[in-house]
Amino acid sequence: MNTPAPTAPTVIAANPGSIAVAQPNAAPAASTTPVRELLALRDALDGSLHLPADADWDAARTAWNLAVDQRPAAVVIAGSAHDVVLTVNAARELGLRVAPQSTGHNAAPLGGPDGLAGTILLRTSSLRGVSIVPESRIARCESGALWADVTAPAAAFGLAALAGSSADVGIAGYLLGGGVSWLARSHGLAVNSITAIEIVTADGLLRRIDADHEPELFWAVRGGSGNFGVVTAIELRLFPMTEVYAGTLFFPLAEASRVLQAWREWTADVPEQVTSVGRILQFPPLPELPDFLRGQSYVVIEAALQAPPVDADAVLAPLRDLDPVIDTFQPTPMTELDQLHMDPQGPVPGVGDGFALAELTADAVEAFVAAAGAGSGSALLSAEIRHVGGAAGRAPRGAGVVSHLDSEFLVFGAGIAATPEMGVAAAASVDRLAEALAPWRAAVLYQNFAEGPQEPRAIWGADLDRLRAIKVVYDPSNTIRSNHPVL
Repeated sequence: MNTPAPTAPTVIAANPGSIAVAQPNAAPAASTTPVRELLALRDALDGSLHLPADADWDAARTAWNLAVDQRPAAVVIAGSAHDVVLTVNAARELGLRVAPQSTGHNAAPLGGPDGLAGTILLRTSSLRGVSIVPESRIARCESGALWADVTAPAAAFGLAALAGSSADVGIAGYLLGGGVSWLARSHGLAVNSITAIEIVTADGLLRRIDADHEPELFWAVRGGSGNFGVVTAIELRLFPMTEVYAGTLFFPLAEASRVLQAWREWTADVPEQVTSVGRILQFPPLPELPDFLRGQSYVVIEAALQAPPVDADAVLAPLRDLDPVIDTFQPTPMTELDQLHMDPQGPVPGVGDGFALAELTADAVEAFVAAAGAGSGSALLSAEIRHVGGAAGRAPRGAGVVSHLDSEFLVFGAGIAATPEMGVAAAASVDRLAEALAPWRAAVLYQNFAEGPQEPRAIWGADLDRLRAIKVVYDPSNTIRSNHPVL
């Protein structure tokens, strides 16, 4: 494809009269940190800039995944979109790169082999403003917003976002990588709910892009991760919904094969208003966990059903016939749906990885159980198979590069890495899970579940060449650094 030159951008004045647009320079890795120049940048920021000699350096550079050791040249915690413009311009002029990051949930692949050397880590975590226009069902969210910042104000208007399974996941990384919500099978990938994006590109311009303004860039950013600039705000569509029927069925771990085989058969016929997960959980003996979870292991089925309780109960009947030891299903407000997956509340040190399955056969389920179930020796806190398909498998008109999933099932395994030994054991267990399911793996994976470096074509397939052409137009010196780079 011949990618056209960018059209005249819609430029937003982050601070009127203050945006200096320079021509892109080459961005070689800096051999030394230009401290004097960075101190000058610090003085100009609304937010803050942190250097390795500062007392708060470790706090500034730490990602949500505490097992990831990020060692950039500097950290900027942006206090405004204008700070993003200043930082991108300064980095380009100093021969540094810029790595955008909000929470740092998927931080492991961002650093790469150099650990972010020669790079300014640009954190948008302080940009958490959210405004909602209920009449148009549109939310404008600054890029550091967490899903908890969006779901509560949306619920006040009877609206729901296609939010992630955890309240403290940042909206930007989740959306730009695709976004699989508890409504995915009925409403599609969350990235398709984006109506506009505000982004600072490598030339220092703050642009507002949508289907009519720089559509090629808009296409690339929706699924192209953080490769094309630093996102400062996202506008997204909300949906009229106040609650779903959701919960978890817990079974003894020894019954993993029986339960997951039954769940696999059940997924073949469930309506698209049902999104579910089959999962093996092995909880550590942590005091903050409730008694029924602390030190216990289960096979569980989690699901969210968009149906009245009487209809939902009929759908769930085949699974309840398996005699769960705990059944938590009940009408659940959208603001409480983020508790269903039982994700850790706050930063933790972890090791994980995931991929897609071309098919989930009975043999694949047995391989999954053998790798993560009772007697496997697995060090994984969680090993899950997520049922998608439905609307998540269809590309809507006008979608971005990641518009749907070709695979109907996703796999993710994760373990706690509180000590080096635990990290090694968890990593080995993640590898064993991947090896066990290798015969059923799909060629293209889901990037939000990819916690390690990937071959770009394994994420974007045949669209990679088009993405690379757009990258060259907007960032010819490769100033902007992503956790999953296209180049």
